[in-house]
Amino acid sequence: MASKRYREISKTVDKEKLYPVEEAIKLAKQTASVKFDAAIDIHIKLNIDPKQTDQKVRTQVMLPHGTGKQVKVAAFVTSAKEKDAKEAGADVIGGEELVKQIKETEKTDFDVAVAEPAMMRSLAGVAKILGQRGLMPNPKAGTVGEDVAKLIRELKSGKVQITNDDSGVMHQIIGRASFSEQQLLENFQTIKDALHRAKPASVKRDYIGSITLAATMGPGIKVKP
Repeated sequence: MASKRYREISKTVDKEKLYPVEEAIKLAKQTASVKFDAAIDIHIKLNIDPKQTDQKVRTQVMLPHGTGKQVKVAAFVTSAKEKDAKEAGADVIGGEELVKQIKETEKTDFDVAVAEPAMMRSLAGVAKILGQRGLMPNPKAGTVGEDVAKLIRELKSGKVQITNDDSGVMHQIIGRASFSEQQLLENFQTIKDALHRAKPASVKRDYIGSITLAATMGPGIKVKP
C-alpha cells in the first residue's frame, strides 16, 4: 500500500500527460521529498527486440555533470600498474590476489571494474561472479585497456555505460535532486543523444517508445519523446 507521502506527491503529477522535458525535470525535483538527496532516474523504453543480439544497445557516455554518486572503482592490474591505478583514484586495486579473494568470498565491494588486457585471462576464473552483477570488464564497455589510469579517471568524472535490460528498457541516473534544472537537462540530453547514435541498424521503426523520469521513491513522470 502506498504511503501517505507518496499519495500526496502523486497528486501533483498528471499520469496521462506527456510533459516537456524541462517541465518534467522541474516536477521530478519537486517530488523528491525523501530526507536524503534523491536520485533522478530516467527510464527509456526502446522499440527493439532485446532477444536479438544485433538490436542490443550498449554504449558509453560522459555525463557533463556526473551522476552525483561517488563511484567505487576496482582496478585489476599487474603490479607494474598498481601505482598508476592508485594515483588515478581506484578504490580497490589488485591482480591475481584480488581475483583469488573474489573467487573464495564472492564479495565485490565496488560499483564498476576496469582491467588491463594482461589480466583478462585471470579474470575468466571469476567471470560468472562478476558477469551476474554487471561488473565484468569488457572492451566494448570501455573498461578494458592498457591505459587503466585514463579509464579510472573517466569513470570517476562521470562516464557511464548505458544499455537496455531484458525488456528493452534503459535505466540511468541523470543526477540528484540537488542538481540544478539545467544540469539535469544537459545530462538528460547527453544520454538521449548517445542513445540515438547507438541505434541498431536493424531497427527501422520509431526507436524511442517512451520516456519516464522519477525521483527516488517518487511517481513516474511521462516525458515527450
